[in-house]
Amino acid sequence: QVQLVESGGGLVQAGDSLRLSCTASGLTFSTYVMSWFRQAPGKEREFVGGITRTGGGRTDYADSVKGRFTVSRDNAKNTVYLQMNKLKPEDTAVYYCAADKDYRWSLLPSTTPVEYDAWGQGTQVTVSS
Repeated sequence: QVQLVESGGGLVQAGDSLRLSCTASGLTFSTYVMSWFRQAPGKEREFVGGITRTGGGRTDYADSVKGRFTVSRDNAKNTVYLQMNKLKPEDTAVYYCAADKDYRWSLLPSTTPVEYDAWGQGTQVTVSS
């Protein structure tokens, strides 16, 4: 069965960095768009950043994290990463890895949660001020 396992979350101070990882199994990883979403208490799940398989991997990010977060993937390891720098208290949320079967070689990741086929269990990121 498809499984996404996230790790790397934790409690940090504002300005610190974290690197989240998501390792996939039960799928052909290189054929999937991989993205990160986050959800804070009382808030809707929102797109953070994602990466395609086109051209070695094209990325897209939410405006709120551009310049601070970086998504990358290692197809040999079936793993996608989210490097988070200059963390802010408003980044506090549960972060989820999501996989979207890419039937059409999409140019950009989808920002819509319902379009994704599989989700990780989530990892908590808490940023104190």
